Amino acid sequence: MKWFAKQKPADIWDETIEGPLGDIEAAERIRAICDAAAASAAGSARSDTREGGRYERAAKMAMEIAMKISDGLMRDAAVHRIVDLCMRANDLKTAQILFRAIHASWIREAVQRDHPTLAQ
Repeated sequence: MKWFAKQKPADIWDETIEGPLGDIEAAERIRAICDAAAASAAGSARSDTREGGRYERAAKMAMEIAMKISDGLMRDAAVHRIVDLCMRANDLKTAQILFRAIHASWIREAVQRDHPTLAQ
């Protein structure tokens, strides 16, 4: 009786990407991943292992997509979103590594203003 079996909807970060993404599409996808993973990141901070696994998969996929963005400002803005996601999950180590990858000074200042612990 598989008719009544509910299928769990796939997470956006688990969906396969059809073909190469342009910079704008990649930035939109990262924004969607970070928005969808926000609840998992908060659960990860409370040491919920299931939510932690979801957060880690989402962050990994967002970072992989961000590496393929060729425009520097778009990449920095996307990394800013990923840093916000990491900080929501209390993943300070990953957030600090990503923070150092941001080159645009005004984006770095915005991240420092949002998360003062990264400036150390």
